[in-house]
Amino acid sequence: MKYVFFILVLLNLNGAAAQNLSGSWYGQADAEISGVHSNYLTELIIKQKGDEVEGVFAYYFKDVHMSYYVHGDYNAKTKEITIKNIPIIYFNSNSTINGIDCNTNFRGSLFVSRVKKSINGYFFHDDKYKYTCPDLRVTYTLDIEDKSQDSILNNTALGKKFWTPQPDDFIVSASETRRERVAPVPVAVETPHIPVIRPAEIQPRQQDDAAKITAAYGRRKSILSKELVVESDSVELSFYDNGDIDGDSISVFLNNQVILTHQGLTARAINIYVKMDSLRAYNEIGMFAENLGTIPPNTALMVVTDGVNRYEVYMSSSLTQNSAVRLRRKTK
Repeated sequence: MKYVFFILVLLNLNGAAAQNLSGSWYGQADAEISGVHSNYLTELIIKQKGDEVEGVFAYYFKDVHMSYYVHGDYNAKTKEITIKNIPIIYFNSNSTINGIDCNTNFRGSLFVSRVKKSINGYFFHDDKYKYTCPDLRVTYTLDIEDKSQDSILNNTALGKKFWTPQPDDFIVSASETRRERVAPVPVAVETPHIPVIRPAEIQPRQQDDAAKITAAYGRRKSILSKELVVESDSVELSFYDNGDIDGDSISVFLNNQVILTHQGLTARAINIYVKMDSLRAYNEIGMFAENLGTIPPNTALMVVTDGVNRYEVYMSSSLTQNSAVRLRRKTK
């Protein structure tokens, strides 16, 4: 009887593990419409907590990469996952810089076999876009080799294509300690090497504002959240709101120098491409709370990508404390 009980427990544990959605899922989304169209290389990096899932949804389309922090539900009985309110650029957009977004809801079903785990589903359009935005069909496959939920897109052919900065992206050189908002001008650099542009001069009004924020940052105590060892001397930092979108606004510092101010946290990523200072033992990223939103404290999910690995860091700052992360270059 003890042996039978042990076998039943083992089978239940294996069944629960098989139905767990945590991991890195990747696939190709295609518009459900006749003709030949550009598709979307998509990635879903999620963690399951009971009947809820959270994580990052990202996609490549033509020359643009977009990522969003998402929340969803999972029904273990029906093996269905639902994620609402995912904006995806219009499938027939001529320009990814000025293209419009279609608001979609994702619904998929989990399939498990001895060979692989997959999620088959659709990105359904919002009713108000039913005459313009077609549904997108996708099959996600779990990367069973990915134990640390590192990014799959960087290891794919499309992930290694030439990257063009978008207007909402920022590029920073640690040796300059100033930042430039990228204009919609083609600056193609092959990943995983992150492009760095010489920053433009900051205007006097911006300098005064930055000086006040820098002074306030120095008066607060900085709390080290985590120390990471990265593969490259350049990294991508993505900031998302870590919970309900409640109006949190932050400034970002690199080695105690302000590089971004007045950035509202939402489900859509704030992307910063940073070239670190190789003369330092480590480079420090600091998050300064400009306010506490409607739900204190000011919290953010920061995703660090070094071209090989992907790390998630949960940061929390207040009106008396900053949140900091140290990045060290991996020694060969």
